[in-house]
Amino acid sequence: MNNLPKSVRRPLPAESIPQFESLFGDRFVTSEAVRNHHGKDESPYPLCPPDAVIFPLNENEVVAAVKLCNRYGIPIVPFGIGSSLEGHVLPIQGGITLDFAQMNRVLSIDAEDFTVTVQPGVIRTQINEEIRHTGLFFPVDPGAHASIGGMTATRASGTNAVRYGTMRENVVSLKVVTAQGDIIRTSSRARKSSSGYDLTHLFVGSEGTLGIIVEITVRVYPLPESITAAVCNFPTLADAVQAVIEIMQSGTAIARVEFMDERAVNAVNRYSKLSLKETPLLLFEFHGSKSLVQEQAEIVQEIAREHGGVDFEWAERPEDRTRLWTARHNSHYSGLQLRPGARSVATDVCVPISRLADCVTATAEDLQHVPFPYTIVGHVGDGNFHVQMLIDPESETEWQMSEEINHRLVHRAIEMDGTCSGEHGVGIHKMEFLKVEHGEAALGLMRMIKHAFDPNNIFNPGKLVSWEA
Repeated sequence: MNNLPKSVRRPLPAESIPQFESLFGDRFVTSEAVRNHHGKDESPYPLCPPDAVIFPLNENEVVAAVKLCNRYGIPIVPFGIGSSLEGHVLPIQGGITLDFAQMNRVLSIDAEDFTVTVQPGVIRTQINEEIRHTGLFFPVDPGAHASIGGMTATRASGTNAVRYGTMRENVVSLKVVTAQGDIIRTSSRARKSSSGYDLTHLFVGSEGTLGIIVEITVRVYPLPESITAAVCNFPTLADAVQAVIEIMQSGTAIARVEFMDERAVNAVNRYSKLSLKETPLLLFEFHGSKSLVQEQAEIVQEIAREHGGVDFEWAERPEDRTRLWTARHNSHYSGLQLRPGARSVATDVCVPISRLADCVTATAEDLQHVPFPYTIVGHVGDGNFHVQMLIDPESETEWQMSEEINHRLVHRAIEMDGTCSGEHGVGIHKMEFLKVEHGEAALGLMRMIKHAFDPNNIFNPGKLVSWEA
């Protein structure tokens, strides 16, 4: 079950190995344990190890690795933390995995310009730890302990996207190593530019298929004066979603608004030792001045009550807010505890917020009679939600059933003028949906871009866009 797509592996040519060893010494690793660690992520696919792993120290070493790989036609796959859910980092054609764990420095903090420049191995929480003294923070928060390089490559978002946007809005500039071994800078740090093609946003979301990102400049924001979180329970998911639609239409500036179905609440209660009421619920967070936060909260509470919202509970102390959001961020791992030993099949879609209630309701109905546990959670403020299905890794029947549900969910979202993925990305698992969503002409143009940027098909081959039509 859940086999990798058929793909011809391209093993390392024997003559290339001494050259890699000369360049990288003991940071060119071929041990089985290290290779296996880099041959899996959080997707449901089986182990797929690379032929070797390189741990570069700087961008010049990345250039050297890319040049050798391009010369010999060796696949090269960038690796951050391995938290991807759609098989992004699996080296299905073999070759080299480039692990950025040692390129993990914050290079510059330009507080007056509201930017921070980092290496790709920097973890998202590391930025906020290093800029705390400036009164600024980096808002993109996908929940996973993800690297900034990986978040950029997958166009990640998360719980704060409704207020602060995704990586698409928050990446200012990049340094990228091309297939020819050149280092290009995609833009300056200026707040805006009308100069040339927008290369920055071509690489944001490219999933390592066009070049290797070696430096990222991101936007940061002033820490709000006041932050308050709240929890509110609802009779049904549809009631919760309708409340959020009306809240958004009122113009209330919520920083975060997330929903969990009753199964997800049960899971986080058990995993995070909470006592949340086990019905569909919304988690809110408000940022701003004390008076603005109070005004926003009152409006939200009134609208929530009109849609059956009850048990509005506030969390103003930092430790209480942290407990709530940690529980939400751990929903993937708490879901796994619903069926120990199960394999998680996690998928996401995003639809216009006006269609979110319809899409969530139809999906919940589709899941009612499945033989395995599942949860539904979402970033309801921007129309994005996730389904996690816990299947028996030995059951072909359950795998096929989860795939059928995923197919129906994606096609339902696309028919509602939505997308096959709001933030997980495409990787391997969602490649087949690109033609349905974008059309053959647009997919052909994407393929032409891939061929132009990567003529020897070395950058993360077999992902995002197929090499051949």
